[in-house]
Amino acid sequence: MLALFLWWEAKVLKKTDFSKALTEYFSSYLPTTCGASPNTSSSYRDAFKLLLLFFREEKHIDANRIELHMLSMTLVSEFLNWLEVSRNVSGTTRNQRLAAIKAFAHFVQYRYPEHMENCVDIINLRPKKHEKPLIPFLTEDELSALLSQPDTATRQGLRDLALLALLYDSGARVQELVDLKLKDLRLAHPAMVILTGKGRKTRQVPLMKDTCKLMDKYIRTFHPNPQSSLMPLFFNGKKQALTRYGVTYILKKYAAKASPILDSQKISPHVLRHTKAMHLLRAGVNMIYIRDFLGHVEISTTEVYARIDAEMKRKVFENKVPNFIPNATMPWEEDEDLLQWLTQFGKAPT
Repeated sequence: MLALFLWWEAKVLKKTDFSKALTEYFSSYLPTTCGASPNTSSSYRDAFKLLLLFFREEKHIDANRIELHMLSMTLVSEFLNWLEVSRNVSGTTRNQRLAAIKAFAHFVQYRYPEHMENCVDIINLRPKKHEKPLIPFLTEDELSALLSQPDTATRQGLRDLALLALLYDSGARVQELVDLKLKDLRLAHPAMVILTGKGRKTRQVPLMKDTCKLMDKYIRTFHPNPQSSLMPLFFNGKKQALTRYGVTYILKKYAAKASPILDSQKISPHVLRHTKAMHLLRAGVNMIYIRDFLGHVEISTTEVYARIDAEMKRKVFENKVPNFIPNATMPWEEDEDLLQWLTQFGKAPT
């Protein structure tokens, strides 16, 4: 009886090739080989948590019984449709989950080449097209209203203004901002901040004079005798680095104070990044420089700002510039012979 129980236990608890591959992927390949950031790993982890839930709820297969051969193009397509229908996710989120599974398929095809055909099929799945929302950004008046809210006569107000001003002036992602150490800020000429972005890539971003003055005052107040240059640049009452959620809370707090000029529900740290990009573009800064400033890999990512600016200008022209073109019948419309010829053009002879 004991031998039968041990056999059953070994059978049930046996590791599948899927569990082995997924464990190696998250414990070793992503953080070590790829050098993926914690945010990327967390995003991919969430995608696979949903995939395991899909297997259990829709396929009635527990996580410890999933095998790699089950991960096919058909199953992934079903999973993505399930996300949209049952989880009511957006097109953007759907494509993010697909990207996570594609990345895993790239890994699997080299570790387990016997599953290469399935992996290639998954990798070739195209993301779903969806209407991209307009990129939000602040006008000059809205930005001024936001930055005028913190009371720099108080210690907290000084910190919050320095944080918001640096977030805008550097065009930093919120994670890049909270990761900043004291050593990453240089106020001597040429003033700059060193940001570490996606893929652990660093870039040097110049700072404006007013931002430097504000940061100098902030550092003299909050870092008068720094024990280490590795201290977080912005920290809370416990001397711990601010979190992304903490920065978002600060931003929304002052956006609410600037109401009705600003809508705190529609503002986020990334809006300030978009705002800096649009202001650089309208100032005539070269697109290549804006790409490097923002830390984009591809220029196509940066060109979205140019398209938005062009669309806004077109709408302004339509509203402000009078139409001098008369709404008249064109000459060719009055030529019946020509019109008949054009109508018949291209038709097969009878």
